[in-house]
Amino acid sequence: MLRLLSIFILVLAPSGVFAAPAEPDYISDDVFTYLHGGPGKEFRIIGSVEAGQPVTLLDNTEGDFTQIIDHKGREGWVLASLVTDKPSYRVRFPDMETQLRQANEQLNKESLSTDNTEEYLNLANEKVAELTASLALAIKQRDEAQSNIAQVADDQRYELWQQGGLIGGLGALIGIILVYLPRPQRRQKNRWM
Repeated sequence: MLRLLSIFILVLAPSGVFAAPAEPDYISDDVFTYLHGGPGKEFRIIGSVEAGQPVTLLDNTEGDFTQIIDHKGREGWVLASLVTDKPSYRVRFPDMETQLRQANEQLNKESLSTDNTEEYLNLANEKVAELTASLALAIKQRDEAQSNIAQVADDQRYELWQQGGLIGGLGALIGIILVYLPRPQRRQKNRWM
């Protein structure tokens, strides 16, 4: 009986309960996005997620939106096209710096421990130049991503101001119309006397 009950629980239990934790997904590096309370832009904005932040992708997608848990533990919805499984620059920069430091350390060790220091020095310099070029490219891409983030934020602020101005203008127009509408006349009480 106990065996049958345990098999029944295993069959009915959601697959996520026994699964190993998955590798994190990331918000793509070239944009930041708002975290919505539901699967659409009409839902309340809970917060924002910066580019390159790790997120946990939940198995729930509706239309263009997918459900996530962000790096602060908030659960919400973002555009599915902004979620990627590739590690962000935020994660890759420390690795590149570590590789560069290791290459420099290896260069120092090899130059001290061998007679053919000139040959090893040339190889190490090539490696350092290669890593420096990779780091420069990554920095350039990061700067472009930050510029794009700033542009998106400015565009969204402008759109909010524009919508606020439109609402204010419509309110003022309705107020003006209401002032000029004819008011009903009061009957005089002594009219029959």
